[in-house]
Amino acid sequence: MRRREFITLLGGAAVAWPLAARAQQAGMPVIGFLNLVSSDVYTDRLRAFRQGLKDTGYVEGANLAIEYRWAENQPDRLRPLATELARREVAVIVAAGGGAAAVAAKAATTTIPIIFSTAEDPVRLGLVASLARPDGNLTGFNILVGEMGAKRLELLRELVPAAIRVAVLVNPADAASAGSTLKDVEAAARAMGLQIRTVNANTGPEIDAAFRSFARERPDALFVMAQPFFTGRRVQLAQLAAHHSIPAIYGVCEIAEVGGLMSYGVNLVDGWRQIGVYAGRILKGAKPADLPVVQSSKFELVINHQTARMLGITVPPTLLSVADEVIE
Repeated sequence: MRRREFITLLGGAAVAWPLAARAQQAGMPVIGFLNLVSSDVYTDRLRAFRQGLKDTGYVEGANLAIEYRWAENQPDRLRPLATELARREVAVIVAAGGGAAAVAAKAATTTIPIIFSTAEDPVRLGLVASLARPDGNLTGFNILVGEMGAKRLELLRELVPAAIRVAVLVNPADAASAGSTLKDVEAAARAMGLQIRTVNANTGPEIDAAFRSFARERPDALFVMAQPFFTGRRVQLAQLAAHHSIPAIYGVCEIAEVGGLMSYGVNLVDGWRQIGVYAGRILKGAKPADLPVVQSSKFELVINHQTARMLGITVPPTLLSVADEVIE
């Protein structure tokens, strides 16, 4: 067992478990929180999640306890962590941050309400019967990632108009999301006259290897799939793209905030607030089957102007004028 995992387990045993036990003894509801990555990745999203709970009358530590389980970018840990939460009989499981966490939670229990956040079609994944009427113990937030691939590619072309050859970095472990993203991007690339080369990466060393291949082949630009694993590797991605002078677009603002050139995607902070609201409503007695799956409706364009200048890229005024945030 690695030292970080050992410390994490000790922290859970010494702090989280007694808190949950005390909460249950006092009649305080306990939420189980399951995520693929680590807590430092989603600081703003967690704040929004807690705000959503607060909007429904629940404050962590006052009248609510939360058991956190972070898989630290190790997908094979999701199922045992979900099973652990189910055995602790938490009131709700929030499986935020991808289809893998949602599927793991669904496999762990058929009775505990589950709220998910996923980029894949939750109907196709077998999580719900339909978006309007989930019909089971799951509901949640659907992030329209695949459908946004074309728009993201258009923005990348607008930023780098001379680009012809575009590398697309995907995580093959998330096959459903990777497939829908590639389908969307490839169709858009044909219409725009772009050449696409798909590169797979599922570990930190594989990301390093991908950029070594970019150094040899020199693609004009890089499109990175929106996926929790890549968000967890945001610093590595931003630094490697800068080191190799590759203009890249990402699907989440967290990567632009640490030096990535540009991101366009769903406002996930708002989405996590909605997840918190749903969790609060379920704690008050609502049933997941009666809560329709919320689809993303807020999108944001973030441009790191400092990175653009470092790469020698002049950002068109049209992009700057429509950007939701420009990082100077």
